[in-house]
Amino acid sequence: MSNRVVLDGPDILRALRRISHEILEANEGPENLVVLGIPTRGVELAKRIVENLEAIEPNQIIEFGILDITMYRDDLVNAEREILETSLPISGIDNKVVVLVDDVLFSGRTVRAALDALTGYGRPKQVKLAVLVDRGHREFPIRPDFVGKNLPTSVAERVSVQLLGSDGVDQVVISG
Repeated sequence: MSNRVVLDGPDILRALRRISHEILEANEGPENLVVLGIPTRGVELAKRIVENLEAIEPNQIIEFGILDITMYRDDLVNAEREILETSLPISGIDNKVVVLVDDVLFSGRTVRAALDALTGYGRPKQVKLAVLVDRGHREFPIRPDFVGKNLPTSVAERVSVQLLGSDGVDQVVISG
């Protein structure tokens, strides 16, 4: 099995900076913005995006949270599910622009589960999706608003995002 690094640390840094600028531009600033990471790698990416947003808009505090989607997954049939923590800003998500952040967009099932989970916490004004990698092969009509890299792959290939906080290195690897 061959492994190929398609994004390294500097590439990921540039992609997240660009996504951060695009989020601010699309939202016309940082007001009423909530950034929610989808565990596991989406949380670290969301934190980095929030850091970038706050560096770009130094007088603003960007609201951040974690959205656990475990119980909303439809592709974990008969699997043991470890419930993770959902942590939303105290101000909630009602009438806010929520940016969901994930590492890889593939079938769209994770995002569908995230949308289902989100409805239990309030009614956002708008929901946007930011992903580091969009590899195609959608099973649901879901499209990201902010993409670090479009990466056409075969269904048999595996895309792994490795991040400093959890893996000790920043890189995106294709194997298969």
